[in-house]
Amino acid sequence: MSQNNSKSLVGKGYLFPFILVTSLFFLWGFARAILDVLNKHFQTELDISISQSAMIQVTTYLCYFLMAIPAGMFINRYGYRKGVVLGLLLFAAGSLLFIPGNTFVAYLGALAVIGCGLTFLETAANPYATELGPKETSTSRLNLSQSFNGLGSIFAPLILGNYLFSDGGDVTLPYTIMGIMVFIVALIFSKVKLPEIVHEENDTIQENTPKNPFKQLFSNSFFVLGLIALLSYEVSEISINSYFINFTTGMGWLNNIEASNILALALAFFMIGRFLGSWIMCKIKAEMVMLVCATGSVICMILVLLNIQPLSIVGLIGNYVFEAIMFPTIFALTLKGLGNLTKTASSILMMTPIGGCGFLLMSYIADATSLVLPFAIPLAGFILVWIFSFSALHRSTVRKS
Repeated sequence: MSQNNSKSLVGKGYLFPFILVTSLFFLWGFARAILDVLNKHFQTELDISISQSAMIQVTTYLCYFLMAIPAGMFINRYGYRKGVVLGLLLFAAGSLLFIPGNTFVAYLGALAVIGCGLTFLETAANPYATELGPKETSTSRLNLSQSFNGLGSIFAPLILGNYLFSDGGDVTLPYTIMGIMVFIVALIFSKVKLPEIVHEENDTIQENTPKNPFKQLFSNSFFVLGLIALLSYEVSEISINSYFINFTTGMGWLNNIEASNILALALAFFMIGRFLGSWIMCKIKAEMVMLVCATGSVICMILVLLNIQPLSIVGLIGNYVFEAIMFPTIFALTLKGLGNLTKTASSILMMTPIGGCGFLLMSYIADATSLVLPFAIPLAGFILVWIFSFSALHRSTVRKS
């Protein structure tokens, strides 16, 4: 069960690129977490329902689905660095479009541009982080980078929630500041030379499989299972975050500002879970850690659905610790051994944030039934993640023997 501790986390000469790329994880964590605050803010300011405000998530994460393959093709042709720069420029442009926007439709258009930028960023940065060191520590390395994604997620509800839910809070100012900052980061990346990773031929595709990279990948059953697991995780994680403020305020537990602050606390547990998971995976197989965490998330969702206090609150907050390592771990395990198919595989995997549209289904269930029943959606998602985790552990055991 123990891994080889002699392997370093980051490869020689890759420390600065790793730090620079990891900073991107903070940026998109912040940008995505803002959506959870905007959701409730627009319900109040524009007098719209939960299902109408869910278009915020639908618009942003639909762009991941539409742009992931084009982003992968661009990165395949021009490399990771140019993919990052283009993503940052789109991110900055979308943020600055909030200045002329004064209607819900206009804001959705700006969020669509941001979503396209985030797709390029994540498609480039996630696989790039896995490559900046030994293969044996790729999962732990991506978890460490993703920990800063969690840090960005904390600041969004903490800062933006208190600002937007106070009297006179307006979305234009924070997005303008963010747009300027992201544009500056884009300039930095345009000037800095990052090492481009040259992939070896993949070692998991048989010689007699089709040479089309998409057909090669979809002939790999483990890749397909990983894709399903990552989509299921995105449905669960994004839906819970998006529903959190609506749920806790609707149940009468908290007001808007309190709910935003508690969400920030929950995301702090999420970040701690990623740092802790990255450390544990240096000592214990990633597949085993994943299986334990998937089991924990399934139990937590069952506790929420039972609606027995304080067990439901414990389950809701506790899930953030267990789910923390899931995205980077599923992502890294699914990419392992794909070699020169890595960039194409990454672009396909980055279509999975379309799962954020699952919040629309949760909102319809909430509007039609009760505030508790929608948690059946993330429960189903975590069950599928558990199946992937079990399969990954079995696969690694068979390979080792």
